[in-house]
Amino acid sequence: MDPVGVAAAPDAGPGPAWQSKCPWGASNTTSISCSLADVMSEQLAKELQLEEENAAFPEVVAVAEGPFITGENIDTSSDLMLAQMLQMEFDREYDAQLRREEKKINGDSKVSISFENFRKVHPYDSDSSEDEVDWQDTRHDPYRADKPTTTPRKGFIGKGKDITTKHDEVVCGRKNTARMENFAPEFQVGDGIGMDLKLSNQVFNALKQHAYSEERRSARLHEKKEHSTAEKAVDPKTRLLLYKMVNAGMLETITGCISTGKESVVFHAYGGKSATEDKVIPPECAIKVFKTTLNEFKNRDKYIKDDYRFKDRFSKLNPRKIIRMWAEKEMHNLTRMQNAGIPCPQVVILKKHVLVMSFIGQDQVPAPKLKDVTLSSEDMKKAYYQILNMMQQLYKECNLVHADLSEYNMLWHDGKVWLIDVSQSVEPTHPHGLEFLFRDCRNVSQFFQKGGVAEALNERELFNAVSGLNITADNEVDFQAEIEALEKMNEDHVQNHGKKLSMFSSDGDPPIYDE
Repeated sequence: MDPVGVAAAPDAGPGPAWQSKCPWGASNTTSISCSLADVMSEQLAKELQLEEENAAFPEVVAVAEGPFITGENIDTSSDLMLAQMLQMEFDREYDAQLRREEKKINGDSKVSISFENFRKVHPYDSDSSEDEVDWQDTRHDPYRADKPTTTPRKGFIGKGKDITTKHDEVVCGRKNTARMENFAPEFQVGDGIGMDLKLSNQVFNALKQHAYSEERRSARLHEKKEHSTAEKAVDPKTRLLLYKMVNAGMLETITGCISTGKESVVFHAYGGKSATEDKVIPPECAIKVFKTTLNEFKNRDKYIKDDYRFKDRFSKLNPRKIIRMWAEKEMHNLTRMQNAGIPCPQVVILKKHVLVMSFIGQDQVPAPKLKDVTLSSEDMKKAYYQILNMMQQLYKECNLVHADLSEYNMLWHDGKVWLIDVSQSVEPTHPHGLEFLFRDCRNVSQFFQKGGVAEALNERELFNAVSGLNITADNEVDFQAEIEALEKMNEDHVQNHGKKLSMFSSDGDPPIYDE
């Protein structure tokens, strides 16, 4: 039989089974005829889309299809009302789309996500219940656990067997949990109240101590980072002072760091123009920035607390004032030395803890220290007699004792010795002034004796030559005992009269009293 003929006979009676499954056979279903207008109908497209969505998400409630709001049932004469109604319809469609996305993403997973925060809650939604409570309008937050009630002044609550004192374990535990909110904000304590956490006194005290320790440690780190001068670096406040000097034209430029010490950092800079004609700024300047770290100044108060110029202003409780007074002290000491003709840096200006001086050196190269330079025998002998003369001038004319004189604080420049670092210098009437002078004499004598200067005096002879006291003692122990006796005599005089003897009139320093 011709298969084509079988396929062309749709009205034939029932035949074999292979004929109904023949791939070349024609389909028995009749197609529904529709017009082009029905295909392009928007209503038909919506119906097909809803059928597909209901088949894919049967549990999701479809968007309520109600009659479209027209002017027949709602007053749409107001543009605002019409806009609100359109926005409401858009919000409903958007929320339904979010629910479908949640269902599609979550599926059968035990862990689900929610788009609840992205829903559009329209304030003019008429479907919302009027009985809903707006928590923003209430003073009580339902999601915040209540704090434990305070115990009355009588010390207990309840009666009979139900009495509860303020020492109850549960009550104390809840109170300790509530007190954790008073810790520093940086100390994370969690939501202990919401979990009804009960802390014993021992645990609470340990947490409290740890919180205070962390707060102090954080403050120290912040202090060290923001308000301290680190090695070869400056803090923001010091940098601002330097910027102001450059902007004012006092300094042309700051080239870099040339020296660091335990109490200061020294920078090199090129001088600019002064605002006043009577003051000349040297071509090269040295900027001495005193470190604002407090550790280096804890044991330095003995150099300044008994100095009459700063005694009334000294406060050990405020170490930052000591730092500024330390810089001011070096400025006054350098001014005294400059007026006496002693080779030393020339003071340009003092701004808080920043001291600008003339630069001892040339072309950004600082002058070498006396310990680093190699001198001939003649130059070494010349340097010794020059230092001896400067020590006598410093003691008699400037009324000062260097208190830290050594080969580390003496520079060799232009064939002569220059003295630097006089911030710790004190007057001979200081309670430890003579001790400091004897220590300086020992350092100078030992250095030049090791350098081969045969004329160098020993420390006792040098002390008498500088001070003119002529202490006669055979050994160093008796010599120092007489020095301490002189200092004790001076201290008794100060306590009895409240004044210090002085033969020197300073350059604008606080007044010196003479008897």
